[in-house]
Amino acid sequence: MSKNQRKQAKRSTALRKGDQVMVISGGNKDKRPNKGKVGRILEFRGADRVVVEGVNLVTKHKRASQPGEESAKVQIPSAIHLSNVMYYAEKVKRPVRLKSHRLDDGRKVRGYVNPESGEFEQISAKSE
Repeated sequence: MSKNQRKQAKRSTALRKGDQVMVISGGNKDKRPNKGKVGRILEFRGADRVVVEGVNLVTKHKRASQPGEESAKVQIPSAIHLSNVMYYAEKVKRPVRLKSHRLDDGRKVRGYVNPESGEFEQISAKSE
């Protein structure tokens, strides 16, 4: 699959921009420990990568382009693979798998099955 085809490929996930997610795998134990971190999705890159706030920060060296400007080391979040994150349910304080459910009035909603009660918990239209 070429780079251009990957950009145009459809994303198959129930996650959306602004959702709170937990990193469930990845990162280096010593250099960049990411596993267990929680943050909001800032953006999707291509079909299978996601940028999460405060996770996978990389240091870029910014050069002074103007005479009065200073050069600096800037930390920016880098993308991680979509399979390494899971929706974080604040109510149960753990990552859960998202599902879609059809209500009695015919609307389709996102949510998860609460692991403690076994009941379907609906996620509000604006993320938790």
